[in-house]
Amino acid sequence: MHLDKLQLTDFRNYADLTAEFSPQTNVLLGQNAQGKTNLLEAIYLLAMTRSHRTANDRQLIRFGQKSAQIEGVVSRKLGPLRLSVSLGPTGKRVRVNQLEQAKLSQYIGQMNVILFAPEDLALVKGAPAIRRRFVDMEFGQIDARYLAALSQYRTVLRQRNQYLKQLQLNQARDEVYLDVLSAQLAELGGIIIAKRVKYLTQLEQYAQELQHEITQGDEQLTIRYHARLLKEIGATAEEVGEQLTTKYQEIRLTEVEKGTTLAGPHLDDVYFYLNGKNVQSYGSQGQQRTTALAVKLAEIGLMQEATGEAPILLLDDVLSELDGMRQTHLLRAIQDRVQTFLTSPALSDVARKLINAPRIFTVSAGTITPTENISPEIPDSKTTTD
Repeated sequence: MHLDKLQLTDFRNYADLTAEFSPQTNVLLGQNAQGKTNLLEAIYLLAMTRSHRTANDRQLIRFGQKSAQIEGVVSRKLGPLRLSVSLGPTGKRVRVNQLEQAKLSQYIGQMNVILFAPEDLALVKGAPAIRRRFVDMEFGQIDARYLAALSQYRTVLRQRNQYLKQLQLNQARDEVYLDVLSAQLAELGGIIIAKRVKYLTQLEQYAQELQHEITQGDEQLTIRYHARLLKEIGATAEEVGEQLTTKYQEIRLTEVEKGTTLAGPHLDDVYFYLNGKNVQSYGSQGQQRTTALAVKLAEIGLMQEATGEAPILLLDDVLSELDGMRQTHLLRAIQDRVQTFLTSPALSDVARKLINAPRIFTVSAGTITPTENISPEIPDSKTTTD
């Protein structure tokens, strides 16, 4: 799939923008704080109905305005789709081919995107919450049941935590209600964990090939799912659900004492190993970056396998964080495979040599201008990043 056209109205620093893109590589050049990242954010939001930078939709609306509109035309194998996300005083509204969708979960998956930003290099060494968000955002795009189970799980988890807090403070005594909430949470948790394990196993296959290529066969990458307080993980959602049910019974007193849920996918983690050693703990910075690069690029293969279509790749100033060798592997891995949007103050010599027939845009003060060729390097600004 690829994004043919994007229209923005009062989004961030874009008052009114209409742009058409190449189905291959689109390069957005410009100094910092001009709107390059804002443009990628708009594409991401068009796919995911949310920003990757803020949870406050009000911040996405241009200063002084009451609403914002993001529209796009996406080409897919079954034909073009017109997607729309509206932000305003009454909330968020999404449409597919002019038809409003009652639930955001019904909309997500119409356009699949992979975002790779400098902070994603912390995927391996960062906090567990970063890796949980990674799997939820990526797997939610390719599996509607996973997304629905995740949404329901969060609702039940919030209810269960509130009730555990009431039990802790002796404001409630009905433990039968706790049993009901525990059963619901275990069933949903079983679905989520089983699907995470399934997709991580598939992701591992693609990541292993990339890691092997980048390191010239020196490193074998293994990805493992770690379920907190579960010694083993069942093969099916039902088995995992039964394991969680048993665990909730075992730790009931402790959960009541602490007033919170102590087991489930909201606390789980993903471990990465190189040649049997945990990369988070024992890997060098170079190994951690290479692993993150391999895992992010592996998403392309996983999404294409799951949906039958290649996703759209958003690279937000990531080349500046990679050395020449890793830039080379990144650009060769995506060349002519996926539609790519790449932002940068300037392109390195490696990128200039490897990017095949890119469409170049200059971004300045909320406007973008197509150019015929890659322009000379634009000096990096010392202002805040956009």
